[in-house]
Amino acid sequence: MNLSIGVTGHRDLPEQEKHHLESRVRAFFTDLAKRYPSLRLQVLSPLAEGSDQLVARVAKEQGIDLVAVLPMAQEEYEKDFDSAESLAEFRALLESAQQVISLPDAPRQEDLASSGNISSRELQYAQAGLFVSNHCQILLCLWDGKANGAVGGTAQVVRYHLTAVMEGFEEQQSSAHLLADNENDLAYHIVCSRNRPDGAPEPGFKPLDCFWLTSQLGRSAAAELPAEYALMLDRLEQFEEDRQRHARHHVAGKVLLLDTPAGLEVPDSALFTERLFGIADTLAVHFQKRVNRSIFAIYTMAILMGLVFIIYTEYSVPQSVLWGFLALFFAGVALHTTGSKRQWHRKYLDYRALAEALRVQFYWNLSGVVETRSVAFAYENFLQKQDVELGWIRHVMRAASMQRARGKESEPAWVPWVIRDWVGDPASGGGQLAYYSRKEAHNSISLRRTEFLGTVCLWAGIAVTFILALATDLLSSEQQQFLLVLMGLLPLIAGVRDAISHRRAEKELIKQYRFMARIFSNARRLLDGKASLAFQRRVLKALGEAALEEGAEWILMHRSRPLEHQGLV
Repeated sequence: MNLSIGVTGHRDLPEQEKHHLESRVRAFFTDLAKRYPSLRLQVLSPLAEGSDQLVARVAKEQGIDLVAVLPMAQEEYEKDFDSAESLAEFRALLESAQQVISLPDAPRQEDLASSGNISSRELQYAQAGLFVSNHCQILLCLWDGKANGAVGGTAQVVRYHLTAVMEGFEEQQSSAHLLADNENDLAYHIVCSRNRPDGAPEPGFKPLDCFWLTSQLGRSAAAELPAEYALMLDRLEQFEEDRQRHARHHVAGKVLLLDTPAGLEVPDSALFTERLFGIADTLAVHFQKRVNRSIFAIYTMAILMGLVFIIYTEYSVPQSVLWGFLALFFAGVALHTTGSKRQWHRKYLDYRALAEALRVQFYWNLSGVVETRSVAFAYENFLQKQDVELGWIRHVMRAASMQRARGKESEPAWVPWVIRDWVGDPASGGGQLAYYSRKEAHNSISLRRTEFLGTVCLWAGIAVTFILALATDLLSSEQQQFLLVLMGLLPLIAGVRDAISHRRAEKELIKQYRFMARIFSNARRLLDGKASLAFQRRVLKALGEAALEEGAEWILMHRSRPLEHQGLV
């Protein structure tokens, strides 16, 4: 997994500061590599003169992957280099890049076109800044701190990274995103001067000062990565560590979302997204098993502890039986502590939410739902209103989004395949429609069993009470003690089963699965008609949005019900 660092900065750096700026950039990369050793650093840069090339040189020196984000076609872009030396360096850096992304023509709004305030070239540079900001985890800016109005300039890119607002690209930006907290606003500001008469930094800044910068927290000392963002990047690091640790569980060549042949060329971006889905899905299943086994073990210990206690109070047993009670208790506490320390529950929820989001991303990209000319991040609203630490999930999705070919339309023939494979129908047993129908039925059966067990235990307890009340003289003391133990054990078993049902949110999930089954059923009904390709894509987009919203609700529901050791007492 990559930790992507976007770059924005001035072209006209003073010669006397360049060496010191390189040292600051080098220290920044070194610190990140130490903080997150499992993540591979990756630099996203347009490779323009000045700051872009300076950062790229340092990255190349340290063996950091380079992704070149060209604002326009290379031949046209090269016209903006002032010297043969900088042009030669651009070509050399471009040659060494691990990936080259040439952005399509930026969409031009009529009001801007008529006003003449923004040229097409300026829009291309602004679009490149928007792309870099949208697809990085940290924006590295070599900036004088001055808020000038240059379109596509460093100040505007920094402002966009902090506020999600960029003039000329309003149609690509979500209105809801403007009001919500933005987890993708982390920037590292290295103050620089500019090689011009008024090139001193903004008053209050000194050349070569370094700050972490966010919209919510403002500036903080360079060594103090804001805690919320550090936690989010820690989650990204843990995902990569888990991927490496459990790599043996990934079967080579395992077919996942592309399990039915489509007879079409599969885009590289779809294959990349499918691999990420496979990793997330495998890890989610692994930690789900850990969680379920923990639930079963802890509540089994709770039943055994109750049984030991009842036997101790009803029978003349050795005092050493209490040691068995304590052993069960501390075994349960140890299991809970281990699960909490290793974050089994949190990882299961996060990885399942990630896998389901990647499923939507995969099918959207294949079916052409996502606008191929847009450089915006199409999944920004997913989990946006939740804790900032969940932002790492969107960061993984950004990695998949970056692979998507811009300006290249999706093959229309993929749409019927996506409908069949993703939506499906209950009769065929495939697709999400059949999945939600099965899950609703499974949870309904499980809930009925829980309710039946509770009813049986209740009436069995009442029956035992009647027997003790009416036939006490006919029962031996051993029989009476056995019935008393049974009276205590039956409600304990029913209570534990009900607690497990509550932990798994079976009642709530039945409603959720039923709702999603209706959503997919309605989608299938709309798609089965003689709908146009545009309408089919519209339905698939609405379906994906509903699935992403359901994923957010699912993770919130389960995060509020972690496994706790209080179930033992």
